[in-house]
Amino acid sequence: MRFFSIRMSPPQLLVLLFLSLTVIGTILLKLPIATTTPISWINACFTTVSAFTVTGLGVVDTGTTFTLFGQLVILTLIQVGGLGIMSFAVLIFIVLGKKISWKNRILLQQALNQTNVGGIIRLAKALLIYSIGVELLAMVFLSLEWVPEYGWKKGLYASFFHSISAFNNAGFSIWPDSLIRHAASPLVNLVITSVIILGGIGFTVVVDIWTKRRFSRLSLHSKLMIIFTFIFNLVGMLAIYGLERNNINTLGKLNEGEKILAAYFQSVTTRTAGFDTVDIANLTEPTLLVIILFMFIGAGSASTGGGIKLTTFLVIVLGVIKFLKEQDTIVIFRKAIEDKAIVKAIAITLISIMFSFVAILTLSITEKAPLMQIVFEVFSAFGTVGLTIGLTTALTFTGKCIIIFMMFFGKLGPLTLAFTLARKNVVKIKYPSEDILTG
Repeated sequence: MRFFSIRMSPPQLLVLLFLSLTVIGTILLKLPIATTTPISWINACFTTVSAFTVTGLGVVDTGTTFTLFGQLVILTLIQVGGLGIMSFAVLIFIVLGKKISWKNRILLQQALNQTNVGGIIRLAKALLIYSIGVELLAMVFLSLEWVPEYGWKKGLYASFFHSISAFNNAGFSIWPDSLIRHAASPLVNLVITSVIILGGIGFTVVVDIWTKRRFSRLSLHSKLMIIFTFIFNLVGMLAIYGLERNNINTLGKLNEGEKILAAYFQSVTTRTAGFDTVDIANLTEPTLLVIILFMFIGAGSASTGGGIKLTTFLVIVLGVIKFLKEQDTIVIFRKAIEDKAIVKAIAITLISIMFSFVAILTLSITEKAPLMQIVFEVFSAFGTVGLTIGLTTALTFTGKCIIIFMMFFGKLGPLTLAFTLARKNVVKIKYPSEDILTG
């Protein structure tokens, strides 16, 4: 049975689905039962997009502005956005016993950023089971600390809310200071970061680990994600620790063990999660630049995170090494990477930089804010991270619209948006080649 009959390409259908979800979420959050005090349409729209793109930027405080109904709407949007709207739709049709057409399998393949259609429905099922399982486990661990501290009702709800937000790399919190109040808690720090990593590493990697069981049998993508996720988290931790250990406004006020824990937490969360255990606004500019780079790179493909993706960055680096060493092909773990993967990685990165630059330029005109705040905000939105150094709540109407687009762009993906706008042009005529001077 078909659940889409409109003649559109998969990227165009994805854009339509995202826009539809934006409208539904905005209307729900604008309802009187969703908020403690009325909010504007633009703020309802901003919160909706921030939730389903699993970004976490907020123009209003989640815990005090939204009622239980409003917060549950936000959690639902986060879960749908984290799983992927197409995955969610497919799973509903599976539960209803409906058959999934080939065209919709291709659409799901596009949504999950997979290279082939085979096994895509099985992957969607595994994705749901894995997501719920990790979230429930995280909720149990968090409740061990938060139930004694806040009581059964508030403690369980806080555990429930933050486990979903963390796994989907959303960064939404019911507390105005995010997780700063729990900066010294090893349990909270380790549970939240572990869940962030499990959500950000990519579902295909998790399925690959589950089925192959041995590192040597894993796909090249899985091997790269596992190794370089560890390396990036370690490098980020050392960079933040080294740059902030004497900053009295951030790590400087913590003891040595707490400094390491907080540095590790920020290294993990800056990749796409958006929680913080230190005041981001008080970080030094060198640290902010490191975080901006991490936000731009992002998490793994087919994950809950955003950014250009870790493997995209790695392919570009390997392509540069190939050029410098004058190699014919890139070989890693005895596997060759095709040149079209390098071209795709360059296209993703260049489109991302172009859109980000235009957003920064426009915001520098519309907003009365330091350039660092604007740059940080744009890359936080594109990477669907959700960290801010103070600009979000001060955005003008135009500024909010730009950040909404950047969150949408970051979640949808540069190539998906480009394919939506572009028309396929097949050229059958071959022309003679000629070199041009570069460099």
